[in-house]
Amino acid sequence: MNLITGATGHIGNVLVRLMNERGEKVRAMIMPGEDSSPLAGLNVDIIEADVLDYQSLLKAFNNIEVVFHLAGIISILPGKDSMVQAVNVCGTRNVVEAAHACGVRRLVYTSSIHALQRVPEGILIDEKIPFDTEHAISSYDSSKAIASLSILDAVQDGLDAVIVCPTGVIGPFDFRGSEMGNLIQDCVAQKPMLYVDGAYDFVDVRDVAQGLILAGEKGRCGESYILSGERIEVPKIIKIVKEVLGKPFISFKIPFFLARFTAKLTPIYYRLVHARPRFTSYSLATITSNSYISHDKAMLELGYHPRPLRESLADTVTWFVKNERENTLNE
Repeated sequence: MNLITGATGHIGNVLVRLMNERGEKVRAMIMPGEDSSPLAGLNVDIIEADVLDYQSLLKAFNNIEVVFHLAGIISILPGKDSMVQAVNVCGTRNVVEAAHACGVRRLVYTSSIHALQRVPEGILIDEKIPFDTEHAISSYDSSKAIASLSILDAVQDGLDAVIVCPTGVIGPFDFRGSEMGNLIQDCVAQKPMLYVDGAYDFVDVRDVAQGLILAGEKGRCGESYILSGERIEVPKIIKIVKEVLGKPFISFKIPFFLARFTAKLTPIYYRLVHARPRFTSYSLATITSNSYISHDKAMLELGYHPRPLRESLADTVTWFVKNERENTLNE
């Protein structure tokens, strides 16, 4: 049986769906008291456990062959965040220990492209770029880098583990609202869209889930695999979304200097109101950073083949439109 931590998240619930299609047995690990509605209607054994509670992991990992560790906290806010460090680092170390103790055959860890060292334009980002714990620009980046290195240390101690590093994830079944998902959802709701020039590599959540399965089956122990998709400029994303929707929405390009100034002021406000900011120093640094990223290794060794990004954007828009209608009918 396979176990997925963070199973209600975007990648997690899609991974459950793909495994259902393959007829594989799946145990979904969720936080105690967590809303499990993203898994509604799926053939899955749900168990409550917390990555920070080692004893609960021992129960969850009982009779499990492969663990897909996805549970973590994503943050685009700058500065240190003790909870991000606790869940992403300590939680991963607990998962490693529990996997050892329970005799799990293989652990597939979902890291992040942001765990890798940020390199300048002109250098292709691939698996030769090291995990960087010293120069990370956010608590999230450093936490994923530290956790990734702890996985590699565990491999030296005898654990069979593989690491995957997705880029920016988009796609349907985005129940919790990812960063890009929220942007697309605002477009569907015809809210005014504020954006800045920039570009990044985005990958379909279904291709990431497929890449995880392939890593579990074909990945070499101790190796990392980048699961990237296609580099695209922000204005082109908005153009495609408008074409798919077939109706206009207002979009304003914000001068970069103004977005940067705003980004310096927003973190405190958004922490107080518990909302997600549109512009932060982290998000601005990301869309202006080197985003020429290779997935050749995953393609050659795993058989990984991401779909065209236009298809992903179209399917995402369609899903949000359908989900909005269903929510309206249920109100």
